[in-house]
Amino acid sequence: MNKSKRINGSKSSCIAVLDVGSTKVACFIAQIIDNKEAHVIGIGHQVSSGVKNGNIVDMDAVEASVRATVESAELMAGENVSNVSVSLAGIEPKSELISFDVSVAGNQINDSDLKRALDPAWIYSQQSLDREVVHTLPVSYSIDGKKGIKDPRGMHGDKLGVNMHVITTPSSSVRNLETCINRCHLEISELVITPYASSLACLVKDEMELGSLCIDMGGGSTTISVFFDNQMIYADSIPIGGLHVTNDIAKGLSAPLSHSERMKSLYGSAISSPSDDMEQIKIPLVGEDENEITQVPRSLLIGIIKPRLEEIFELVKKKIIDSGFEKVLGRRAVLTGGASQLTGITNLAATILDKQVRLGRPSNIEGLAESANGPGFSVCAGLIQHHLNERQSILSTASNKVGLTESKIARFGQWLRDYV
Repeated sequence: MNKSKRINGSKSSCIAVLDVGSTKVACFIAQIIDNKEAHVIGIGHQVSSGVKNGNIVDMDAVEASVRATVESAELMAGENVSNVSVSLAGIEPKSELISFDVSVAGNQINDSDLKRALDPAWIYSQQSLDREVVHTLPVSYSIDGKKGIKDPRGMHGDKLGVNMHVITTPSSSVRNLETCINRCHLEISELVITPYASSLACLVKDEMELGSLCIDMGGGSTTISVFFDNQMIYADSIPIGGLHVTNDIAKGLSAPLSHSERMKSLYGSAISSPSDDMEQIKIPLVGEDENEITQVPRSLLIGIIKPRLEEIFELVKKKIIDSGFEKVLGRRAVLTGGASQLTGITNLAATILDKQVRLGRPSNIEGLAESANGPGFSVCAGLIQHHLNERQSILSTASNKVGLTESKIARFGQWLRDYV
């Protein structure tokens, strides 16, 4: 039972999710089918404005971007939304694993014991005023010191131990985002950090079970998450992303930013080839007449892109080593996010990280158009998956309660038959 920060929830079978990034704002509206599947019926996205490195720097610009994006999704879906599940991107998440015990006095552990153990109220009270708890995720349980228990309900013991993954973010960043969303006449139903959402969308079941690293390369930042035994055990971010690559190109070639982004997409690569020196790229110069065109070899463009990507992956590697989870990961890594689509980027990442690397894109979400089914939309798809996981967790808890009640009635009925 994962606990995420909830502000206001909606019982509607139609949900909306929102990803406010440094380069784009995206909104998906999905229809929930039998609490197990989601079918996207509305999509809206446009260029982001007012966000830098994942942090809001212009409230009015962000408000305008969010309004336009949500309205586009509503128009396509034919639905009006009042609640949205929102991602938190590039806002310095702090990841911490804590362990504690709860007394159950030798009784059978039930839902109320589990709820008491997972109650994050005391965790909230221990946080400083400048940090806010976003996720409290139980990683594993133990009973009387016996570890490795996934679901302790129905078992007996004196002490229930919990290993909890607590993720906090700067309070000011959360408040700024909430204010922008509220100014659009929307309420936030759920806040989910970007690395958690993108990993839920891209990692397959075996990768979550055996251990894997998910790297979401956004425009203003790169976020990382570590999964093991089906749980996220570490999350972090690096304040460097695809926009930094674009700025490097603009500065290095004296080209306009818009054209630098286009060159990166069309001709950019993370690895060089022998033919790069022979291939010429036409570029306009900043401040010059449109007819003033110069030519540079493709090798020069790649020579600007590659060092920045190497820096990102070296920083990711250092973060993982410093976290102490390097050995838990095994040899699997998944790249996703808009900046992960450069040619050869998986090969470069594999060389630096010394892992098997693949490109991840949204899975298990129906109704996505081809243009919205790429790595750049992994966060929105992950927000939907997170909502489905939460629903199934609630239904599972309710089912267990019904099962326990029916079991008690059956035992009482058997006693009546035997002795009355």
